[in-house]
Amino acid sequence: MPTRYYISLPDAARARGSEPSLALRSQGGDGIAEELQAALTGDALFQRWRAMQPDPDDVDPGLGVTDPDARVTGAQDDMRIDLVVVTRLPGDVLKHRLRLLAGHGWELRDVTAA
Repeated sequence: MPTRYYISLPDAARARGSEPSLALRSQGGDGIAEELQAALTGDALFQRWRAMQPDPDDVDPGLGVTDPDARVTGAQDDMRIDLVVVTRLPGDVLKHRLRLLAGHGWELRDVTAA
């Protein structure tokens, strides 16, 4: 069963992961939603992160799972971006991808069944 996550980026300009090659590039709600959706539906972000680890073979393969049906929508209100994510991925995988993309510049606001 899919889960709906409500996520906010209070200051989109500061919502960037610590590794620039993995961090968000977009500034607006639509672009950020698109980047997150790509990170959930495909494994390119995970594979780039995994390759940077001291021992890539030791990385938990469970962090690399994807959901081809994941959908993300974004809306911008001044500096704040609100995202709605609908996915079957476990919460820890979603949070890992968000940390890679947005660092600590995001907040989980609510979680409901989709």
